[in-house]
Amino acid sequence: MVKTGSCLCGAVRYEVSAPLRPVVYCHCYQCRKSSGHIVAASSALRDAVRIIGEVQWYRSSESARRGFCPTCGSQLFWDGPGKNLSIHAGTLDDTSELTAMGHIFVADKAGYMDICDGLPQADQDDETLTTMVRPQI
Repeated sequence: MVKTGSCLCGAVRYEVSAPLRPVVYCHCYQCRKSSGHIVAASSALRDAVRIIGEVQWYRSSESARRGFCPTCGSQLFWDGPGKNLSIHAGTLDDTSELTAMGHIFVADKAGYMDICDGLPQADQDDETLTTMVRPQI
């Protein structure tokens, strides 16, 4: 089943033809600064994501870049090492089948943020949460 998503204005759309990983919440400094809070991201094999429209890429570190719509500014993707492309979960058209599986970089979380959902937490990155292909939908 193909999953679809888009930015706020619709100038950038995408299709995902492979299973999506459950959502991981990232509390790192860069995600907080770029989004204004935390990032909730799923992911899929990079080759299974077809982007329709012009994505602007910002190199946020030596190993990763962030993709956003140049028209409305919606953050869509995080592209780092590995085979998967992270997809901001809120940009998917249908999130009804997604569930969350954990939090990463909780050592960097905002002081006002209390995590009370009982999901696994990692102070930094956690490959069992982020890079393991654990398809959900």
